[in-house]
Amino acid sequence: MSKDNLSLSRRRFMEASAAGAAAAATVGSAEAAHGGSTLRVRNYSDIQVLDPGYILSAPETDVNQCLLLGLVSTQPGDDWAWAPEAAAEIDQVDDTHINFTLRDDIGWTNGFGAITAEDVKYSYERVADPAMESPYAEDWVALQTVEVHDERSGTIVLNEAYAPLWTTTMPSGRGMIVCKEAVESLDGKRYEAAPPAVAGPYDIADWSPSQKLTLQAIDGYTGPNANPDYDTIEVYPITDEQSAEIGFLAGDLDITTVPITSWQELQANPPAGAVLAEHPSLKYVWMGINQDNELFSDIRLRKAVQYAVNVEQILEAAYFGLAGPSTGIIPPGLVGNRGSNLIPIEGDLDYSRQMLKEAGMEGGFECNIDVLNKPTYLAACQVIQANLAEIDIDVQINVHDPGVFWTLGDESSGEDWKNLQIMYNRFSSLPDPGWYSMWFTPQQVGIWNWERFNNEEFGQLHADALVTMDPAVRNTMYQRMQDLMEESGSYRFITHELTPTIYRDTVMPAFTPDGRMIWKMFKHA
Repeated sequence: MSKDNLSLSRRRFMEASAAGAAAAATVGSAEAAHGGSTLRVRNYSDIQVLDPGYILSAPETDVNQCLLLGLVSTQPGDDWAWAPEAAAEIDQVDDTHINFTLRDDIGWTNGFGAITAEDVKYSYERVADPAMESPYAEDWVALQTVEVHDERSGTIVLNEAYAPLWTTTMPSGRGMIVCKEAVESLDGKRYEAAPPAVAGPYDIADWSPSQKLTLQAIDGYTGPNANPDYDTIEVYPITDEQSAEIGFLAGDLDITTVPITSWQELQANPPAGAVLAEHPSLKYVWMGINQDNELFSDIRLRKAVQYAVNVEQILEAAYFGLAGPSTGIIPPGLVGNRGSNLIPIEGDLDYSRQMLKEAGMEGGFECNIDVLNKPTYLAACQVIQANLAEIDIDVQINVHDPGVFWTLGDESSGEDWKNLQIMYNRFSSLPDPGWYSMWFTPQQVGIWNWERFNNEEFGQLHADALVTMDPAVRNTMYQRMQDLMEESGSYRFITHELTPTIYRDTVMPAFTPDGRMIWKMFKHA
């Protein structure tokens, strides 16, 4: 599977989010929509593709968690953990063999019978098959085959050890099982927003695009998470967190994330009947510099900018002091997190001036910084603008809507990447360090590696770390990768943000450690 295909997924996801922003969803009145067994939740984009091999965004995986099952699934709580789901038993007997036996109480809807080991084989090999052109094929890049022993048991056979298997492959969207008979009957052997069969506790009852998706508990369901507390889950696609907060305060939502700009006020004056929750985030925010831009091809100028940025001031102005500084792309709690940066958090203006002088630019220069149109990110760029003004660098801030911003460094979108100089950026991720480093490899230059950081050692370390099973060795490898990023002059690491959430005290939510919601596990408080 090519890196190009994998990265396409992220771009299409960003474009989908942009489309959601343009079509603002309106939540119906609480009195009309809400019954005692209805859970009303916000998703930041609408569904487009629910086929696990081709989903466009994380919100679609959130919906799929209610519709489909994996052999294992991520568990709610403060620590990253998985537990068997469709599997009654599962055991990794060595680095390349995982034996499993399916539960005997799970069936497909629409008359497709019991879930089988053949369905598991089909689901995983289908994503890995280059002919299927799944943008997620790398999740199963180590898969050799799934051997089927009988209707309910089999063995996953890998070509080599693969460290992310239990953290981001099997418990994630690409580990979800589809019905072979149902999918094979479709044109193109894939589907979009209408699953031909589901095996989870919920099915889709109704979908009004850009307005509301209704999930209905399946009568007589006996599999994992049977008899959920909520008969109905209403999912409202609301891209803007401020609008979602207003919806909650109006009584139209039971739970939503809220903007960090509201968090202090909500903590000081919590609404009646509301509970506030704060989780660390798997997101990562950084300032990047395009080293192939004519001006910034000189590493001394990149370092002048890099060392001039005061991260403490950014966190205070843009994040109200609520988010902590990052020490790299990998957050605390994951293998590879560094204890500190190479650059002081407050920067070093004397070093910046020294770099300008050595480059013959002690009088400063003009440049641009590009940023997504979001108040928090604009505030951060205004701090960067003020920081650089102290060393006579005049920065113009270019603000873009999502549909434009997410194409800026993409070579396939034209020649504009050559004019890209400084950018303020944020990516989301999954709980394995390989999902952080993969976007900055040499293969990603001109796709998602907008800094055009082309480091052979980094690329080799990324590939080697995926097949290294010793966490201590992986830890050293990923720390070295982040050192290489910082040493290049093209990266200033900012924060991992946080996930602030508000919900009603009548709800007992189920959160993953980073604040993602597992709706099918929600309970009445």
